[in-house]
Amino acid sequence: MNVSALLAPQLWPFALAAGLMIALAVAEALALLIGVSALHWHDADVADHPDGVVSAALGWLHVGKVPLLVILVIFLTSFAVIGFAAQFAARALLGFFMPWPAAVALAFVVGILAVRTLGAALGKVIPKDETTAVADVSLVGRVGTIVIGTASAGKPAEARIRDEHGATHYVMVEPEESAQHFASGTSVLLVRHISGRRFHAIHNPKPELL
Repeated sequence: MNVSALLAPQLWPFALAAGLMIALAVAEALALLIGVSALHWHDADVADHPDGVVSAALGWLHVGKVPLLVILVIFLTSFAVIGFAAQFAARALLGFFMPWPAAVALAFVVGILAVRTLGAALGKVIPKDETTAVADVSLVGRVGTIVIGTASAGKPAEARIRDEHGATHYVMVEPEESAQHFASGTSVLLVRHISGRRFHAIHNPKPELL
């Protein structure tokens, strides 16, 4: 196979999907280094979506049950692999690539089915993070554990917190005192809500509360 075949416009959609998948992997790896992860990001409960058709479609694709990043990776990987395979198979059998719209349509359908199938399997093994409609500020005073990264002044790390209902929340915390830092596994007490899902915290003065 010559290099020019790899640059054929009929392969661009799949090369783009593969590039996006690699970019997501690199971004997630870099995010983990600074204590942020997209793996805990879930869409809101699809049952609350006002459009019944959209809600059903999102539920069918396991959005809200499996992290969105995982769903994107499954789709992009399947789309790229099937697209390349179909085009090279067509070229081997027919002597030319099929028109890109046909290849994209085929890869898209397979990608959606892959999300449906693999999402169901992953949904059974990925820990479920229960969510409730509590305000972020209500988490102040709750005790949690640093799970990803090391928190220091201006550089928050991800912490796992349980609210009054026992539901799990993942928030970003940084020390209230600039000289402190919290390594992974440190028990902390949220003392002030900064904004969004970001909080100031101190070392848990009563570890037995965790």
